Amino acid sequence: MGRKITIEPVTRVEGHGKVTILLDDSGNVSQSRFHIVEFRGFERFVQGRPYWEMPVLTQRLCGICPVSHHLAAAKATDVIVGAGTGEGLTPTGEKMRRLMHYGQMFQSHSLHFFHLASPDLLFGIDADPAIRNVIGVAMKHKDLAVQGVMMRKFGQEIIRATAGKKIHGTGAIPGGINKNLSLKERDEFLKGADPLNIDKMIQWAQAALDFFKGYHSKNRSMIDNFAVFPSNHLSLVRKDGGLDLYHGVLRAVSPEGKKILNDVDYQDYYNHIGEEVRNWSYMKFPYIKSLGKKNGWYTVGPLARLNTCDFIPTPLAQKEFETYKAYTGGKPNNSTMHMHWARLIETLHAAEMIRELLLDKDLQGTKLTAKGAKLREGVGLIEAPRGTLFHHYKINDQDQVIMANLIVSTTNNNEPMNQAVAYVAKSEFTGKPEITEGMMNSVEVAIRAYDPCLSCATHAIGSMPLEMALCGPDGKIIDVKRKQG
Repeated sequence: MGRKITIEPVTRVEGHGKVTILLDDSGNVSQSRFHIVEFRGFERFVQGRPYWEMPVLTQRLCGICPVSHHLAAAKATDVIVGAGTGEGLTPTGEKMRRLMHYGQMFQSHSLHFFHLASPDLLFGIDADPAIRNVIGVAMKHKDLAVQGVMMRKFGQEIIRATAGKKIHGTGAIPGGINKNLSLKERDEFLKGADPLNIDKMIQWAQAALDFFKGYHSKNRSMIDNFAVFPSNHLSLVRKDGGLDLYHGVLRAVSPEGKKILNDVDYQDYYNHIGEEVRNWSYMKFPYIKSLGKKNGWYTVGPLARLNTCDFIPTPLAQKEFETYKAYTGGKPNNSTMHMHWARLIETLHAAEMIRELLLDKDLQGTKLTAKGAKLREGVGLIEAPRGTLFHHYKINDQDQVIMANLIVSTTNNNEPMNQAVAYVAKSEFTGKPEITEGMMNSVEVAIRAYDPCLSCATHAIGSMPLEMALCGPDGKIIDVKRKQG
């Protein structure tokens, strides 16, 4: 008799979701789904609020990536107050925001790799879950654990200095920023006692990359062949094609590298991006309209960004980028586990950008804001740690928000995560008589590579447990296993 496997909750990700895998009478996987099961509805909550509250209000979506929502909302309200779409800010306003953003990228990527992903690499997918966690890393690999903690701390201190607080700051406002960076604050980051200085952070970011590449060389089959499937890829890029995590134009490429969206103005994103609703998930399924719902889905995040950009504008990361691109002969990389490789290259790039910005005298400027002719509508996009983040607002004569549309990074990755789950399910569950811990974790590893933030995407709340269920062809549950977050 067929079985249905349900994994709930999914662990070591932020938010709450479950996976169901349906087996037919022959034990073959006939269907798999990654469900998002909770709902908040922030796009309705903000309606009626004044537009200038959006940079502070919308970041309450999440305590993991509030800076990303803070800045995307600020960029959308920049348009409303007539400050343009990125280039219209004062040099101090733009560069302070960039410093805040690269601090966020650095701390978030460090958190994900060292705390969430490394246990699977260090101990193996089949390892005892009592050991395969951040505590196990701290006990068995103390130096790596310390590096992860201190790298995250450094990024959070950058956020505090630019946003006012480490979490849910107020630094970005419509048209600019509300503070500059003092020389004392700057010197703390440039010359602070080891390890809390930017030179040490760059060194550790390079060391993390070297660690991953060493692991990869010894485990090529697992890294290269785990959940590999063709995907379109989408991100912002700089107008000259360079990697830019704060601002740019929209570019999308096919699995073969052909441009689908050729550097379009993101203010017109809704002419190019649609959102499909499916009745088994609270998370939408975005797609490129010109390709349709079936073929237009795409991946965002570190893997996509390195597939869409032409180069990285910092020397150490560019050197790593060249090695990374050479591995696939210059073609887009469609291997799920290479997401970690791309993420660590971005971590190094973020550290280099932080140093470059800290040395820029514009951060001590006193002209913090800009404005021009007021508009009724604004769109703000940014490359959040997990991928492209869309904020879109319309206002009325009373300056109240009357429409809000948020397409968050994890929502953009909804279909790729489902594709990854399907790939692992077919390879791990077909013909197997029982569910093992390793089989369940394999599904989680595929999801975890995308670093999903389900509180943002689903507008859900809570830590992320996982349930896996086996169902027969009639849909009735035969076996269920649950894991707490």
